[in-house]
Amino acid sequence: MTNQQKVLVVDDSRVSRLMARQFILAAHPDWIIDEAATGEDAIAKAQAFQPNLVVIDVNMPGMGGVAAAEQLRDLLPNAHITLLTANVQTATRNRAAELGIGFMEKPITEERIAKVCAALAS
Repeated sequence: MTNQQKVLVVDDSRVSRLMARQFILAAHPDWIIDEAATGEDAIAKAQAFQPNLVVIDVNMPGMGGVAAAEQLRDLLPNAHITLLTANVQTATRNRAAELGIGFMEKPITEERIAKVCAALAS
């Protein structure tokens, strides 16, 4: 039995998106992954794609990750959403907790991505 999931990776860094994609597919080759480079693009893609998991960078041009995550939480009430940032300020962690979303520090590593994916894999 397969546990195919849909993941949206949102980061203005193409390298970060590719790393996240590589780590996810190495562990879950049947999962479907889409990418977005901005918060605005993430919201547009999420409406059609309906991901089960969104991993979203905090600092991006245009709409930042926190603002996008707020809208994504309303759009995807059952999805797992995790903020991804090198800027580990307490205020950002607290806002993530208020929104009921995860928080992951950069850099993106296989271990950190595995922890984010674990909720869907079970």
